[in-house]
Amino acid sequence: MPSMRQSYTVTVPEEPAAFPLATDLRRKSPPVSMLMSTFMGLIINQAKNKSPQGLVGLRNLGNTCFMNSILQCLSNTPELRDYCLKNTHRTDLNNNGGTEAALMEEFAKLTQTLWKSVKNEAISPSDLKTQIQRYAPKFVGYNQQDAQEFLHYLLYGLHNEVNRVIVRPEVSVEDFDHLSDDDKGKRMWNKYLERDDSKVVDLFVGQLKSSLTCSECGFCSTVFDPFWDLSLPIAQKTFGEVTLKDCMILFTKEDVLDGEEKPTCHKCKARRKCTKKFTIQKFPQILVLHLNRFSKSRTRASKRSTYVNFPLKELDLREFSSEDIEHAVYNLYAVSNHSGNTLGGHYTAYCRNPELGEWFSYNDTRVSPMSSSQVCSSDAYLLFYELTAFPHIKHQTYRL
Repeated sequence: MPSMRQSYTVTVPEEPAAFPLATDLRRKSPPVSMLMSTFMGLIINQAKNKSPQGLVGLRNLGNTCFMNSILQCLSNTPELRDYCLKNTHRTDLNNNGGTEAALMEEFAKLTQTLWKSVKNEAISPSDLKTQIQRYAPKFVGYNQQDAQEFLHYLLYGLHNEVNRVIVRPEVSVEDFDHLSDDDKGKRMWNKYLERDDSKVVDLFVGQLKSSLTCSECGFCSTVFDPFWDLSLPIAQKTFGEVTLKDCMILFTKEDVLDGEEKPTCHKCKARRKCTKKFTIQKFPQILVLHLNRFSKSRTRASKRSTYVNFPLKELDLREFSSEDIEHAVYNLYAVSNHSGNTLGGHYTAYCRNPELGEWFSYNDTRVSPMSSSQVCSSDAYLLFYELTAFPHIKHQTYRL
């Protein structure tokens, strides 16, 4: 298994609060090739000669590394960043019937500071923390929290404040079983947009198809649900390394529901042995993949530190699609990492700066250039992928 930190860390520029300088680089770092040294030197010179756009650290307010990790990942999400930098979010706020929007405003303010700051000095996310804990009281205080859970609350809170739907219609139950699966999926997606339609949804929400097939009569019922991320079980292998596609295959594999798990067949009107399978009906522009490392039993919680090999470029997920599609290729741009165990740990982030095109490590106040070869580690917890554009097409609309 590759080590979690097998490459050296080079720290830069002049302000030590955001870029603390390693004091004994030769003693603490393994030898590197002349080519790698030159490569990293170019990154450092780039960072020095430019203003620190997106290269500003965040202060830890007391066990808030989980929040800092997620905020840096979102800050390096190009379209969400631009939505805040250009103040486009205020148009949606103004059209939202006066809904309180303190969380969105603080998130936009923080993003603007990270990208427009002329200093390398780390900033405090305390104002945003104040707003997120008003929206989600579980984040009151300074206990360690789960980064995935924080991401859910933050994204949904932001979505609610910039929702383009002013008056949400009542939830109605309609029978779409006479439609083809493709048409049914489109109708269900449109019904979702009738209540939830925002820039956040445009970017992060996809649609999952669940197929349930009766082993007695062969009837197949389908359900379509929106998803904000996919929580992947970590595959186990006796030999060879585990890959991200192994985890996707495990997530989408056909499961047998029998015994106490038997569902009721809509056609037989009785509980039957069935098979269940997930496929992706609509791929989001930003796909967040959660490597489900934590588990709980009646007696204890545990964490799996299995090294999962994931690609930085050209992750092709077409084989997991419900329908034949031409394009579902993603590039990685951010990773939220968790080191440690269930008793104590620490969150960091690895992000590809969209302006420089290079990878940086974000460890609270510390921001350091890094090699792309360091990105994949056994600490990886949340993977942020962006859908690549179709060939010869600059912009693609991903709505059904």
